[in-house]
Amino acid sequence: MVAVIAVFGPTASGKTAVAEVIADRLGTHVVSCDALQVYRGLPILTNQPARPTALVAIRELSEEMSVGAYAAVAHAAIDERVAGTGTAVVSGGTGLYLRAALADLAVPPPPAAGVRERIAGEVESDPAAAHERLVSLDPRAAAAVHVNDARRLVRALELAEAGLSLVPDDDRLWGSGTRHPTLIVGIDVPADELERRIVARTDDMFAQGVVEEVRAALEAGVSPTAAKALGLAEIATLPEAEAHERIIIRTRRYAAYQRKWMRRIPGLVSVDGTRSPEEVADAVLEVARARQ
Repeated sequence: MVAVIAVFGPTASGKTAVAEVIADRLGTHVVSCDALQVYRGLPILTNQPARPTALVAIRELSEEMSVGAYAAVAHAAIDERVAGTGTAVVSGGTGLYLRAALADLAVPPPPAAGVRERIAGEVESDPAAAHERLVSLDPRAAAAVHVNDARRLVRALELAEAGLSLVPDDDRLWGSGTRHPTLIVGIDVPADELERRIVARTDDMFAQGVVEEVRAALEAGVSPTAAKALGLAEIATLPEAEAHERIIIRTRRYAAYQRKWMRRIPGLVSVDGTRSPEEVADAVLEVARARQ
């Protein structure tokens, strides 16, 4: 049996339920790799699992959470479960966090105080000139970053000034290396069925009181990272009916993005997600046992 089973898939694909069944059958626990489920205070909006799950609700909404910080706690959580039970189950839909949990990405440290603000001002003032400076510092990164992509241009310049690159020679993000022998499965659900599930889940969120949850969170204060939770801005600024519809649209787009991630993950095994969680778990475990 592989040491880690990672269950990935688009939002509303049912990956959490599948991961929980697999964990129960193996006598282990689930480690979440969702970028927003790390926060306390938004369990409905971020669709946090009902049962205790590692790395869920571990940060206050006022705190920042970087990929590097997540990788450190994820590695510790996975190692603990592998050492204790022989297996860990990792589940989530944030592709970068999945790779950070499974591999050593050597995530660059955050920039020194004031550097990001300085470079952001430079990019905002004259994007073309900023991009030309990137050409001189890191031609490979400049070729990969469009002059109008302000966010990536800022990050590329940050890294270049630190002697690093947005496009390193050793790109571990899409590499096949993992810290433990790992099976990565992708839950595949047809677009029409996924749409039905997205609508049903959004309806359920509003029925559970997500509007009140978001209002309470905003009153308490949220960090820029936590503010990225899908639906938070819509609920904060739009009438309820309009926010409901907008969240469905954004969730649909995010699911499409996650499916693109699935196609790029090396070695991913696709499994039919239209069956019950128990049946999908059976299929995953059959593949895992075949890799003994």
